[in-house]
Amino acid sequence: MKSLFRSLGLMIFFLIASCGENTKKSSGEESDELALSSSKTVQLEIEKPQLTFGFIKLTDMAPLAIAKEKGFFEDEGLFVSVEAQSNWKNVLDRVIDGQLDGSHMLAGQPIAAGAGFGRQAKLVTPFSMDLNGNGITVSNDVWSKMKPNVPLNEEGKPAHPISAEALKPVISEYKQTGRAFKMGMVFPVSTHNYEIRYWLAAAGINPGMYTKDNIQGQIDADVLLSVTPPPQMPATLEAGTIHGYCVGEPWNQQAVFKGIGVPVVTNYDIWKNNPEKVFVMTKKFVEENPNTAIAVTKALIRAGKWLDEPGNRDEAVKILSMPQYVGADEVVLANSMTGTFEFEKGDKRSMPDFNVFYKYNATYPFYSDGIWFLTQMRRWGQIPETKPADWYDETIKDIYRPDIWKEAAKLLAEEGHIPASDIPETDGYKPATSEFIDGNTYDAKDPIGYINSFKIGNKDESSL
Repeated sequence: MKSLFRSLGLMIFFLIASCGENTKKSSGEESDELALSSSKTVQLEIEKPQLTFGFIKLTDMAPLAIAKEKGFFEDEGLFVSVEAQSNWKNVLDRVIDGQLDGSHMLAGQPIAAGAGFGRQAKLVTPFSMDLNGNGITVSNDVWSKMKPNVPLNEEGKPAHPISAEALKPVISEYKQTGRAFKMGMVFPVSTHNYEIRYWLAAAGINPGMYTKDNIQGQIDADVLLSVTPPPQMPATLEAGTIHGYCVGEPWNQQAVFKGIGVPVVTNYDIWKNNPEKVFVMTKKFVEENPNTAIAVTKALIRAGKWLDEPGNRDEAVKILSMPQYVGADEVVLANSMTGTFEFEKGDKRSMPDFNVFYKYNATYPFYSDGIWFLTQMRRWGQIPETKPADWYDETIKDIYRPDIWKEAAKLLAEEGHIPASDIPETDGYKPATSEFIDGNTYDAKDPIGYINSFKIGNKDESSL
């Protein structure tokens, strides 16, 4: 009898426990349904909900991390995996081959793929991921030789921005002793390649030319530029393989943190509020999954807005420091992500717009931004032949897709996620600007005139 009562007791206990669990589950489901019903997001009919996106370990991948961690992808009915890639070539190849549905990418990559340099493919950009975010760093030895050539500010510190004029005597010393002066950039069609070239050439230093038959970009070069993947930059500098580099964060601040190098200029100083990375999908993917492309763009716009809202950067730094994202120390990430930038160790300066993810219409894929890259490809010979002015407009309109962005932004405004005033009224072209380190004026509607305005680089006959 005791055994029978014991068995009955156990059965009653498990029955009660089971009911309790069911009650908890039911309560959780009700909570989920309540959250869903109170969400302002209206989900589209998603053609492909399961998606895999790629990125390189840089702080400007942040919109992808935030869209995932803050649930913006899920709000759109998207279930996204975000995977780190080894280098930019791998990113490009995996998107083209369909192993990735989309990726954080160098702005020049989809443009080059459609313009005839490197691997060819039909890629589209519906979303610009950020403005600014890069720097040029030199080794401690190079900096010690540059520093006497740099004017001082009122506080007795180096006056910024620092011109490459300060580097000229160092390069001359290397030449006189028969040594090559080498610097790294992340990819031949990267913003970094064009920025370091722009900075050097503005001081009369030839960074080298490309030709149809020579794609190394070192013809007649005073400085030899070569490719190094972003996370490997500090170690390559420390080993002495290169004497400086242009890269995104956190790899300039990492050099400061490790005491192996000094950032001398940021790309904000080279071209104020310049476009940096973009989000890229194949044209085929967008045509087959138009609602999915819009939903992805919606989530990324929301992420950009969240990143630029006051008070969110500290949380963003914690998210980016996670090993599945950038994986760098929080203190290194915070150096640039929270409105400051450190040059020499201890020389930390306010730079609130070093990383911009939403302000100044940062997420909008302006045709004029893309055309700047085309002008640099032509200037340095990656586009080996003269093109008529209308070619630049026609080429970029096949790649940059503000129509997708506008549809996504319109829905977000209707849902109350962004103000309608954040949707720019534009033909896709920004006004001409001279906010460059050399004061030169860029007008995207006169690409040939812009190419011809430089002392160093290719010249074309005007067809205007």
